[in-house]
Amino acid sequence: MSSSVFLWFGAAVLLFWAVGAYNRLVRLRSQGIAAFAVLGDLVNQFVPMASPEVADSAVLVAAADQCRVALKMCRSQPLNGATIGALTMAYETMCLSWSRQQQLTPQRSSPAQPEVVPLHWEQLVAQTEMARADFNKAVARYNAAVTQFPAVLLARLFGFRPAQPM
Repeated sequence: MSSSVFLWFGAAVLLFWAVGAYNRLVRLRSQGIAAFAVLGDLVNQFVPMASPEVADSAVLVAAADQCRVALKMCRSQPLNGATIGALTMAYETMCLSWSRQQQLTPQRSSPAQPEVVPLHWEQLVAQTEMARADFNKAVARYNAAVTQFPAVLLARLFGFRPAQPM
């Protein structure tokens, strides 16, 4: 009789641990997705500022279009490594194109690009970098949980894969 009690007790402990570990993985994944939502909204604000009506550079407009497409792909799979990699490259290309455009025309204030746009761009870059750091921290916590033993067994069983930071 006492061996069956220990067996049932062990099964109950294992079941409760599994439920707790699964809930932790889901919570951490949700935090990563929520952090990406904030980051995605900020990155999306760059696209209108790099439109043909505002930007003088065709390279900047193309980079903004690439960023918009990559962001659209990431919205469906925000923790997927390939989509985040594409968004990271597109975002950094867009920022590099912006800085090159600003270096080529630093003192010109055309009607197409009022003085407010560069200031707003720089503020948006600062906010985006803070959101990017928050997203990367959430991804690091999620990745640590996914690769931690014995939770890695549940992660593999339920399809939790490590994410890529931006």
